[in-house]
Amino acid sequence: MAVTVKTFASAGEAAGALSSDRSARYLGGGTLVMRALNEGDVSISTVVRANDQALTRVDASGPRVTLGAGVTFARVLAERDLAFLHAPARSIGGPAVRNMGTVGGNLFAPNPYGDFTVALLALDATVAVQGGFGARDIAIEEFLQSRERQSGALVLSISCTRPASAEAFRYRKIARIKPKGGSVITLAAHLPISGGRIAGARVALGSMAPIQIRAKGAERALEGRVLDSATIDAAASAATEGTSPADNALGSAWYRREIIGVHLRRLLSGQE
Repeated sequence: MAVTVKTFASAGEAAGALSSDRSARYLGGGTLVMRALNEGDVSISTVVRANDQALTRVDASGPRVTLGAGVTFARVLAERDLAFLHAPARSIGGPAVRNMGTVGGNLFAPNPYGDFTVALLALDATVAVQGGFGARDIAIEEFLQSRERQSGALVLSISCTRPASAEAFRYRKIARIKPKGGSVITLAAHLPISGGRIAGARVALGSMAPIQIRAKGAERALEGRVLDSATIDAAASAATEGTSPADNALGSAWYRREIIGVHLRRLLSGQE
């Protein structure tokens, strides 16, 4: 089956092409789309590209950080102002994948991948998309819940608030092959502190459900509390609430449920 490649000068034109053709897929870094094509995915008949420079723009100068959807993980690692995102970016594949893979594409990566998205979910990111209904901003949690219906929309950028300190944001990926293997589980936590107590706790998990999810039980255990051993124990005990992990070659659902509390406790305690 022949595949048509269409290249547009603007993101708006590319978004229009995606919206009008259900068999079209956007090609950013290619780590997902090219793999699907190489594996014989006959549902893709058109590949859409855009040369819009806005898609690779990084705005990291202020408290609100915006990454164009086409920004690669290698680019994230090269930006000193994005140091808080270096650990999740470094956990994505090897150098070749980081040179090609994009932050926008990672939003669509299935388990056991999509680790960078776990970090963005913990940071309450906003996803800017353009599709049949024009451009709009979507909270990342809502975006992920409707991800399967987003195939006709083009992700333009992702934005989040910079953590107030290095200690406020934490990330950990558990993999069989380090650092580039698929995730057994991935965890990220954003713990802003106000008056010595956690205010606005966000804990996100990867490979613990069909999509990246917030650990809302753990968040409730943390919210308004001092981050001490008792609070950490309570959060770890609530870590499995709302999860529905699957069995795969990297680990069973049972194993993931058994270890998630252990690794959340280590993450919150600052242990390696």
